[in-house]
Amino acid sequence: MSQYRNNLDFAEQMDAGDPLADYRAQFHMPQTKQGDDCLYFCGNSLGLQPKALEAAMAQELEDWKKFGVEGHFQAKNPWMPYHEFLSESLAKLVGAKPSEVVAMNSLTVNLHLLMVSFYRPTKTRYKIVIEGQAFPSDQYAVQSQARFHGLDPNAALIELQPRKGENTLRTEDIEALIEREGSSIALIMLGGVNYYTGQLFDMQRITKAGHKQGCVVGFDLAHAAGNVPLQLHHWDVDFACWCSYKYLNAGPGSIAGCFVHARHAENFELPRFCGWWGHDKQTRFQMGPDFHPIPGAEGWQLSNPPILSLVAVKTAIEVFDRVGMQALREKSFKLTGYMEFLLDNLNSDAFTVLTPRDPEQRGAQLSIVVHENGRKVFTALEQQGAICDWRSPDCIRVAPVPLYNSYQDVYQFVMLFARLTGAVDQLREAI
Repeated sequence: MSQYRNNLDFAEQMDAGDPLADYRAQFHMPQTKQGDDCLYFCGNSLGLQPKALEAAMAQELEDWKKFGVEGHFQAKNPWMPYHEFLSESLAKLVGAKPSEVVAMNSLTVNLHLLMVSFYRPTKTRYKIVIEGQAFPSDQYAVQSQARFHGLDPNAALIELQPRKGENTLRTEDIEALIEREGSSIALIMLGGVNYYTGQLFDMQRITKAGHKQGCVVGFDLAHAAGNVPLQLHHWDVDFACWCSYKYLNAGPGSIAGCFVHARHAENFELPRFCGWWGHDKQTRFQMGPDFHPIPGAEGWQLSNPPILSLVAVKTAIEVFDRVGMQALREKSFKLTGYMEFLLDNLNSDAFTVLTPRDPEQRGAQLSIVVHENGRKVFTALEQQGAICDWRSPDCIRVAPVPLYNSYQDVYQFVMLFARLTGAVDQLREAI
């Protein structure tokens, strides 16, 4: 927005005209020692608690107390089909059919379960493409999958690196590598949004390039789900997994989700690890010895889900049903853009923003490298009520989440950051 202005009046005007401003009141905001709202910019690590959760949780506790085991059928929200109550919402969230998604397990568990099916290395096609700075759990997962198949991870992994002097990957470079190495690549497994830099990958182009070379393509959407619009079915992605405690606000360690494309729905020849909750619903309680998977993503379930955790997921994603990803994306463009504008107006060489400048290549995150005393700056931010995220050796990740962050939050954060980095004397009004 060329009409951004570097003053509090502008931030107040933007908040007054924000159609999503009222959603902030639907979340509990952490408090400072003085009893004021914190400047909370850590939704890319842990989202805030929806106020509606307390009553929703109390309902399940009451039904458990009242019905015992019969709550599976008699609870207000019967527990037997409870995970199915989330399917429509999850499908809208990630651009899928309801049969292509399911809430289950945790993120890395789901990645492993789906790689059992979709990483099928051969003597000539065995490599896995991953970001060089992927989230460590993803690195561990693909390394261990390679070892499980008797492969040396050093030979099996292709780690994507930016060009010299650049911080993020170029889509054309990813496509070129896939074309060059495609005959040896079994799996492309990237983060939809890189956790460290905040770069949003062009998943549609990457998937198309991978499929052209006969590769399976999957994504870790931990930092993408609830952050950016997704169209997994249309993009023809083979599989994807996500957690629900970051932008989705479902609580620490909450139940994750996964997507399996409909064209794999009835491919029962795919190897998989099996459990009874993935078994055909019509015959599940006949307790037979032979496994017959449910068509679609539900067929990858193992155990009946923990209802008390699913309550938090259900409550949290109902907010996304009401607001819609397009409206969130529109505010995210403006809110993150405003933070970028204010940081640029510091005109300081004390820090560098790693995250792409193009709003289409990022979500609600700016990753700021502080060149000197970064950890001290981060600690001082915390002490003064600004909560963000530190990543060694020198990066502060800041997430302006459109559901509950305001333009005034952004303005106040950048002014505090300016003081702590010594850039306050360089502030200048935008024309």
